[in-house]
Amino acid sequence: MNLLRLRAMVSYQDLLVGLVLLVFFFGAKRLPELAGSLGKSMKEFKKAVSGDGEDPERAGLPATTRACGGCATPLEADWTHCPRCGTPAPPKT
Repeated sequence: MNLLRLRAMVSYQDLLVGLVLLVFFFGAKRLPELAGSLGKSMKEFKKAVSGDGEDPERAGLPATTRACGGCATPLEADWTHCPRCGTPAPPKT
């Protein structure tokens, strides 16, 4: 028998047996919690893979931050020198 054909032979009876086993092992009260956490995990995974959203390293920084000219470290508004390499900070705009 062809492997592709064997894989496609999942019937409603197989799904029903799988559902009964899930209820048996996890309990009827716990299944909605598991489904919800699985959905959240899949959503976060898709977001991370697609690259949507902010960069985690720059998430807490405002959009108008300055960067060091030497090492590209984000600088606070009141800093006059880069704490990483010591280069004088670019002038405020």
